Amino acid sequence: MKAVVVEGYDSIDNIHLKDVAMPDLPAGHVRVRIQAASVGFVDGLKVQGLYQTRDPLPFTPGTEFAGIVDAAAADVTGFAPGTPVMGMARSGGLAEYIAVPAAALVPMPDGIAPEVAASFRANYLTSLYALSERAALRSGEYLLVLGAAGGVGIAAVQLGKLLGARVIAAASTEEKRNFAIRFGADATVDYTQADWRDRLKTLTDGHGADVIFDPVGGEVSLQAFRSIAWNGRHLVVGFAAGSIPALPFNLPLLKGGSLLGVDLAQIPRREPEAYRRVMAQLFTWLTEKKLEPVVGKVFAFEDFREAFKTMQNRAALGKMVVRIG
Repeated sequence: MKAVVVEGYDSIDNIHLKDVAMPDLPAGHVRVRIQAASVGFVDGLKVQGLYQTRDPLPFTPGTEFAGIVDAAAADVTGFAPGTPVMGMARSGGLAEYIAVPAAALVPMPDGIAPEVAASFRANYLTSLYALSERAALRSGEYLLVLGAAGGVGIAAVQLGKLLGARVIAAASTEEKRNFAIRFGADATVDYTQADWRDRLKTLTDGHGADVIFDPVGGEVSLQAFRSIAWNGRHLVVGFAAGSIPALPFNLPLLKGGSLLGVDLAQIPRREPEAYRRVMAQLFTWLTEKKLEPVVGKVFAFEDFREAFKTMQNRAALGKMVVRIG
């Protein structure tokens, strides 16, 4: 089978498609023939060895995928060959086949294309967990979404609207801001402008943002916190800007604001009830067609490098997807 293989932490230009052995099928595992896999910001960091943890070399990147069950170990039930599934793993998604523990998979909802399923779970689980479980976002509150046109940002825009918030999307280009409006944002701000906080103040009638959804980091995070409402909640989701801000402790005191961390990898283990609750809500909205997940650009398998480069250049609208099967 073919797979993207990272043999040394390097530029994406030096990573290639290679012929590798089919994955084994140990006890408790399911082998999936992959139809589509997504490429997120974290995947780009892992390839270059810049993420906070490193995958042992060699490895195949890609944490989120969708496909068809090829085979299941004898001790696994509920995943018969031919079953459409979506899954998440530490790595291995950018390949024609993957073997993962059965717990890493869920059946694909009816009517959902593989490209949608491959780009759905991480972004929407992160966003809904952050907004509902961590920030307890209430109907009528002001939600400011930084990096609103990215995969996790646009998910927060959509879910914020479903939760009844007044959503303000912050993005750096007109194309990105229009993209956010298209998927439900009530208003936008250009956070590259020096006076963007003045516009935010006007949009919120001087109230400020009740909840800030922040996958960006850097200086814009500090500026956003300065515009938080009293008893506001700032959700730390990631650092796409490349730098981790240092918040002066007097700001939470003066603003009555809270800083809340969101780490997708720890949710199932540390908060299994919250994980099940959020996933159930997401699948209900999918089934009821109240939520239509956003798919960014779709690339052919042999063009996987372009998916990474689009993400790394912060030119992505939504999450990048690689079609494999």
